[in-house]
Formats: sequence, C-alpha cells, structure tokens
Amino acid sequence: MAGKVHHFFAGDHTAKGFYPLYAFNYQGLERVFILQGLPYTGKSSLMEKLADEWKGEGFDIEVIHSSSDNQAIDGVIIQQLKLGIYGGDTPLYVFNDENLEYINMDTTVNFDSLNGKKDTIIQLKEKIKNAYQEAQNSFKAGLEIHDDLEDIYINQMNFTKANQLTTQLIHQLFNNRKAASNDAVVKRRFFGASTPQGVVDYIPNLTEDLDKRYFIKGRAGTGKSTILKQIAAAGESLGFDVEIYHCGFDPLSLDMVIVRELGFCVFDSTDPHEYFPDREGDEIVDVYAEAVTPGTDEKYADEIDNLTRGYKSYMKEGVAYLKEAKQHDDELQSIYKDAVDNSVTDKIFEKLHLEVGKKASSLE
Repeated sequence: MAGKVHHFFAGDHTAKGFYPLYAFNYQGLERVFILQGLPYTGKSSLMEKLADEWKGEGFDIEVIHSSSDNQAIDGVIIQQLKLGIYGGDTPLYVFNDENLEYINMDTTVNFDSLNGKKDTIIQLKEKIKNAYQEAQNSFKAGLEIHDDLEDIYINQMNFTKANQLTTQLIHQLFNNRKAASNDAVVKRRFFGASTPQGVVDYIPNLTEDLDKRYFIKGRAGTGKSTILKQIAAAGESLGFDVEIYHCGFDPLSLDMVIVRELGFCVFDSTDPHEYFPDREGDEIVDVYAEAVTPGTDEKYADEIDNLTRGYKSYMKEGVAYLKEAKQHDDELQSIYKDAVDNSVTDKIFEKLHLEVGKKASSLE
C-alpha cells in the first residue's frame, strides 16, 4: 500500500524577509543528504522522483515545497527511517557533520559550455535578487497597513472573554491528558506561502487524517495567533509533539497548530486561507462573536474596507514580483538545461535510492 504524503513549506518570502524554518524539520534524523550546488542541476526533480518511489514502497513522506516555485521541492523526509534529503539554497544548521552526507550536484554540469553566457547569467541572477527584494518590500508595506487594521479590532476586544475562550478550548483539546514521554518535539513550518502562482496552502492535505479540526474565525487583531501560541505551549508542556505553522505573511504570528497524537488541529480559517466545516469532527471557534464589541464591523466599515484593500494591493504587488523572479529563473533554467549531464543525475538517484533501501532493510 502506498504511503501518505504531507506537503508544506519551510521557507517563505514574507514581510520580515525570507524566513527559513528548515532546521526545525530535519531535527532528530539520523542521516541527511545535502544536495549542494546550483538549483538548475535537477535537485528538485531528483527529490520528486525519489519521493514517488518511496511513497510507492509504502513509506510516509514529508515533501517540503519551495515558495519561490511551489512546483519545485526543497526537501524530502522519511520519518520512519529517520532519513532526509535537503536541496534548498538556505544553509541547514542542524547536525554534527557525522549526520550529514554532502552530494555535489554541480558535478552534473559542464561549465565550459556556459562560458559564452556568463554575462547573461550574472544579469539574470541580479534581476532575480532584486525581484525578491521588491516582493518582500511590498509584503512589508502591506503588513504596516494590516497593523492599522488590527488596531481597530484590538481596541474593541474584551480580553477577559478572549482568555476564557482560550482556556476552555485548551481544556477541550487536551482534557488533562499527558504524553507518555516528556520529550516533546516541536516542528515549525508554513502550511501556505505567497508564490509566483499566487497564495498556495496545503491545509486540506495536512489535516485530512485528523479526527478534529477547529476553524478559528475572527478578524485581524482578534487574538487568533495568541490563541494558537497558547495551545502550542500547552501541548509542548504536556509532552506532546507539536507541529506549529507560522503565518506566511507575518511569520511572527501563527496560523495553525497540529497535535497528531491526539488527532486534532486548530487553524486560522480566514482569508486568504478560509475554509468551512465539511465533515464530521469539524467545529468553528468564532473569536469575533465571542470577544469583540458587537457592531464593530458596521461602525468602522469604511475604514476597514480602505485598509483591507490597501494591504491586499501590496500583497498582490508582492506576488507579481515573485512571478517576475520566476520568469527570470526559468530563463536561467533554460540556459543550464543543455549543460547538465542527466546520466550523472541518474547515478546520484540510484545511490540515494540504494541508501534508502539499505536503511529500510536494517529496520526489518
């Protein structure tokens, strides 16, 4: 039987710049293969092929997507084997060297064939860098407007009621249960990201096998992230492994918490990742209804509308810059394509596939 696959991001272009969380997802692994070298050497397609192979062999797979192109892959992890592959551009500071094995993907490239294209390559790389910077500047400008939107609701919050709601929810979720072990593992990720393809999220995939899903409804500034932070802290203090999903817009805020051992998730179910209950076990937690002064939406309707349109315009602008970066990146990809020796890539694939087979056999 084929294994399950969970999809998520571990790095994102945000209002705080590019925000990497890769290290949190490779902790606890006994062996990690680091694919070094240019991103145009087939790293993503290699990892995708390996993920498909291992899924077919019955392993559960974690696939880390690239926010620069969510069709591309930054990493693949097999928790059952405590083994992973990482091919992202951000250095992975997690292990002692004895846990890591580096594979130089640049050995697949005939660099001599690129000599006449160096100026074009340099220009394209600079354009990509600038486009990413402009995207992050746009997101930052959008967040500043979003902060003003939050202020409206913060000033209308009943924090006593919000705290009571949080306490009740934590009691409902954990019900005085404690994990068998106190060695809680906390993994930090993004369930969604702004990408060249627009805002993408993997909430349905990440939550499909959970018994209970709590949809937090509310407005900007109504404490949804604070509730999630307290739930995550409670889970960790009780010894449960916790998956913490940061906001792809403002990574200092949280958007979802999953405790798989207890079969539940709690997530911010508002735009741009708004979902509604559609199966048994789904439940809405409405912070606006419970803790915000009635009539706030109506009283400040014009100001709320102006601020919302303002920050969304910057979000749209940021995505446009990401799309521009992707277009330049595709040009680079086409330049390197003919310089890559696919037979070398195939040998690297066989090596990694063999290593996974050895690891699996050792556990039988």
